[in-house]
Amino acid sequence: MTQGESIPMTVNSSDERALRLPRDFALIAVGLDLAMFVVSTVVLLTRFTPDVEQIRDAYAQPGVWITLLAGLAVPWTLAAVLAWSHARHALERLGVANVALAHDARLRFATVWALVVAFSYYGLPPLLFKIKTLFMLGMGAAMLLQSVVQLAVLVLGLWLAARLALSRSRSREVPVRAPEDAALELVDAPPRRAVVWLIAAVFASMQLWSGLAVSNWLFPSDDNALRLLLTLALPWLAAFALSFWGAWLGTRTGMSLARPFRGVAASVSAFVLVQVMSLVIAIAWFFLAYTSSMRMSNALGATVALALVYAALVVALTSAIARRFYRRYL
Repeated sequence: MTQGESIPMTVNSSDERALRLPRDFALIAVGLDLAMFVVSTVVLLTRFTPDVEQIRDAYAQPGVWITLLAGLAVPWTLAAVLAWSHARHALERLGVANVALAHDARLRFATVWALVVAFSYYGLPPLLFKIKTLFMLGMGAAMLLQSVVQLAVLVLGLWLAARLALSRSRSREVPVRAPEDAALELVDAPPRRAVVWLIAAVFASMQLWSGLAVSNWLFPSDDNALRLLLTLALPWLAAFALSFWGAWLGTRTGMSLARPFRGVAASVSAFVLVQVMSLVIAIAWFFLAYTSSMRMSNALGATVALALVYAALVVALTSAIARRFYRRYL
């Protein structure tokens, strides 16, 4: 039987629940964060404070909601991807039968992650404000610190939640089938499709994050909701489609395992390399244009050319890096 073909077998109810764990972890991670956001927003807009009307007027602006939701889309996507990756990694490393031993994995994961989310919303902001005041950080440094700390809390919080949720699976071992078991395809995504979606989701999230940084710098108080939406949405959609294509070209049908954290590392590496090479090419182009006295009047043509170069880099580098990270499983 060739690699990647379905193997006829009977899967019991415990195995079925274990196979649904990656999806459930992702839904729990995003659902709890979404619920906390809704609760905190309602409290913010309904509390009786002197500045509540000013806050409501600000939230009534479409641009505020566009920026707010775009900023939330990044951690929500990363939370879903990482939560899914932890559970999928456990299935592939420990086997379905061992993961099925953790009957209360969802409850454990939800409990720990809820505490992490509550800390992120109510404990972290005052702490960051004290650090900003203590070290007299500027706006740029404070925003960078906030992004790094929030990312660290998200990554470590999900790792801790998944670790405690699956502790019973690691403490006991039972005879299991090989990790390459095709049962992983019954409920969860097949390896190639999972890898491609994962790489594209992480790459697009980082593109959206960088787009938010650029829009806040170029248009700090932009009231044009349509321009703001296009500035954020179009690059995000393009990045997702291009990285998806590149990841698809870099993988092959019949992959034995998804190895999700390899996909995360591949996506981050591809994004960093794309940004570095794009910056180098842009600087070199402007330098040549300046030294050779080239006319810079056709700004639209130059922008289109650089955009095409960026698109080609995304596809080529994502494909090459995905192939390198997964060459053992192709």
